[in-house]
Amino acid sequence: MDVIVRIVVMVGMLAVIPMGLALVGEPGAARLRRIWWLPATLGAVSLWLPRGPAATALAACYAAATLALALLAPRRLFRTRSLVPREIAVLTALVTPAIAGLALVAERHGTELFGFSLRILSLTVPHFHFAGFAAALVAGLVCRADGGPAARYAALSVPAGTLLVLAGYFTGEWVEFAGAAVLTCGMWLVALVTWRDLRTAAADRTARALLAVSAAVLVATMLLALSWALGEASGLPHPTLTWMAATHGVGNALGFALCALLAWHRLPASVHRTTGSKERA
Repeated sequence: MDVIVRIVVMVGMLAVIPMGLALVGEPGAARLRRIWWLPATLGAVSLWLPRGPAATALAACYAAATLALALLAPRRLFRTRSLVPREIAVLTALVTPAIAGLALVAERHGTELFGFSLRILSLTVPHFHFAGFAAALVAGLVCRADGGPAARYAALSVPAGTLLVLAGYFTGEWVEFAGAAVLTCGMWLVALVTWRDLRTAAADRTARALLAVSAAVLVATMLLALSWALGEASGLPHPTLTWMAATHGVGNALGFALCALLAWHRLPASVHRTTGSKERA
């Protein structure tokens, strides 16, 4: 499982976040994207080193970059003075990689932060790259493009579900399950709007195919997440962490996040505004 998790995290560090930064529409994000390859590379190297000072130092470089990304959120909020659903989703995307960065430093140092085991910390890193950054950003992009009720609910429920899952780390499995349920509903709505509206509106054949894959993958991967969270809370049989990493983790990283962001890079700017109805606050 460790090798799978490391590879998934590298995809998040080296591909998903810089691709997403190009879509945020924030001047600071554009500047940060130009240098992101350096801390991301250092963070990726830290994953393969033994736990200790060297791995911790490299992980700290990456964590500093995620903190710089998080600091863009209050700047953006001050500049836009807007808390419409799409902005809530984008602000969530900017902040959540910092949680992954903190977990990475603790795990590479061998410290059980807040009482969490090193295994849980290692899984927190990909979770907040994909369920945090990628899912929230794509939900925001879908809301910006469509603006209908389903898209607006997705842009609110994805951040809410992500934060509930985080709260569940501290309060118990049933809160984590509630977060997984809210997050699953939001991601399924992202899949619905993507498949029904955005895919059909895309003129580019490759973009249509990528959007179709990203939407279809979400149906399966989020069902796995829901079944795992329910099993953890209730004691019912559920997939192992190794199985979840190989299915849910890889599927979300490659099938959803990477395909979705590649598709959004191929969509013309006009599609971001003209598909569906105009967003309301």
